Amino acid sequence: MKHIAYIAIGSNIGNPRGNCIEAIHEISKHDSIKIISKSSFYQTSPIGPIQQEWFINSAIKINTSLTPIKLLTNLLNIESTMGRVRQEKWGPRLIDLDLLFYDNQILNQEEITIPHPEISKRNFVLIPLCEIAENLHHPILKKTIKTLLNESTDNAKVKKLNPTI
Repeated sequence: MKHIAYIAIGSNIGNPRGNCIEAIHEISKHDSIKIISKSSFYQTSPIGPIQQEWFINSAIKINTSLTPIKLLTNLLNIESTMGRVRQEKWGPRLIDLDLLFYDNQILNQEEITIPHPEISKRNFVLIPLCEIAENLHHPILKKTIKTLLNESTDNAKVKKLNPTI
């Protein structure tokens, strides 16, 4: 286990909080992944032109020996196993697992882009991420997550949910 990665988790279909919890559990079952920290859950307004339910979002920090591609493949397999069907951009999602950062690597390949290109534009990513990694530096923008959040112009509503027992 040599690499640190951050994953954003979101859902707005069925039982969104339950879907996020299930996804985190599925991620943790992989022998080459250890969850280091988890953010709270947040209720967030949807973005884009499609009328839909609000999302539940969170973020996790992991330790892994998987390569970025193998980690992404694992996340996509979890989405598929849970029943996600990719239909429309910004549409409703049963589960959405986005690889945000992998160490301080910068990758821009057809199958993977790290850091995730939308991080700095999305409070539903920045707020949970700031909770667990406010001093993490974005390797391209050369700013901390806390600074990116403070500079964000995203006006989407993001509300921290009470933890459940």
